[in-house]
Amino acid sequence: MRQLAVYLALSLCLLATKMMAQESFEAKAKNIAEKIEKITSEEKANLKSKLEEVNQQLEKGVITTDQANDNKKKLAEATALTIESKVTAVQNELSDLVQQKVDGKLASVDSTKTYGKFLTVSLGEAEKKKEKEKGPKPECRTTSQFVFALGLNNVITNGSADKSDFRYLGSHFYEWGITWSTRLLKNDNLMHLKYGLSVMYNNLRPTDNRSFVVNGNQTNLEVNPVHQDDSRFKNVYLVLPLHMEFDLSNGGDNKGTRLFKTHQGARLGIGGYIGTNLKSKQYLNYDSDGYKTQDITKGDFNTNNFIYGLSAYIGYKDTSLYLKYDMNPLFQNNTIKQNNVSLGLRFDLN
Repeated sequence: MRQLAVYLALSLCLLATKMMAQESFEAKAKNIAEKIEKITSEEKANLKSKLEEVNQQLEKGVITTDQANDNKKKLAEATALTIESKVTAVQNELSDLVQQKVDGKLASVDSTKTYGKFLTVSLGEAEKKKEKEKGPKPECRTTSQFVFALGLNNVITNGSADKSDFRYLGSHFYEWGITWSTRLLKNDNLMHLKYGLSVMYNNLRPTDNRSFVVNGNQTNLEVNPVHQDDSRFKNVYLVLPLHMEFDLSNGGDNKGTRLFKTHQGARLGIGGYIGTNLKSKQYLNYDSDGYKTQDITKGDFNTNNFIYGLSAYIGYKDTSLYLKYDMNPLFQNNTIKQNNVSLGLRFDLN
C-alpha cells in the first residue's frame, strides 16, 4: 500500500510538472516547430507522389522529357507556395510567442523546478536520493533546433550602407527553419557542424515616395506620381545554411563519464548559405478617392534566382546576434550593384 502511494505521488508530480512546462516558452516554441515540420513533411510527401505520376507518364510516352521537367518544376514551385501559405499563420503565432517572451509574460521550463521539488517531498529521503544517483542524461551527438530570426534589412551599395535608398528601421527580415548540430570530435564539445533548411523573408522600404520600376533588364527606383503611404519590396528565399559552430557549453560529469551539452553557454557560428528565390513582390499603399488602396505586383523584377552569402552569429544559450550578407547582387543586370545585408536576433531552440 505504501509503495502504491509513492508511485501515485510520483505520477502526480510528473503530471503537474508537465502541465506547467506546457505553458513555458520552450514547450510552446517546440509545439510550433512540430506544426511547421508536419506541414513541410506532408507537402513533401504529396509532391513526391505527384512527381512519381509524372515519371510514369514519361515512361509510358504520354509526355516528352521537356514536358516532364516543366511539370516537375511547376509542381515544386506550387508546393513551395503552399508550404509558405500554410506556415503564415504559424509564423504569426511564433512572432506573438517571441514578443510574450521579450515582455516577460512566459516562464521558462526551469521555473517549474521549485514546484517539482515541493511535490517530491512526499516521496521521502530514500526516493530523492535515488533520483540524484541517476544523474543528468547525456545529450546525443547530433541534436536538432528550431531557428527563428528577425531584425533590420538593407543593401550595401558601392561597399557602403550609408545614405541608403531604403528606410533603416522600416526595412526588416525574418527567417525560420530547422537545423541539426553534430559534434565533430568524440571527446571534445567545442566544434559542431550546423546545417539545415530555412525560409528567409527580406523586405526593403524605399525612401522619398519611390518604388521599383522595371525598364528592360534594369530595375530602378523611381518617384511615384501618386503619394504613397507605404512602399515595400519583398523577396522570399529557400536556403541551405551551413555553419561551423564553436560551443562553450559545460556539460558536467556523471560518475567519471563526461557529459556533452549544447546551447548552454557562449556560442559562435561562422559560415554561409545557398538557396533559390521563391518569389518577389512589391506592395504599394496609397489613398485613391478617399479609399485606402493596396497594389500588389508579383514578378521576377530581374532579381537573381540564385542566392549565396556569408553569415555569422554570436551569443549565449539560445539567443544570438545574427549577421548575414548576400555575396551576389539583388538584381541581375543593374548598373549599380546592391547586395542585401541583415542584422538582428537569432533564436536557436534546442
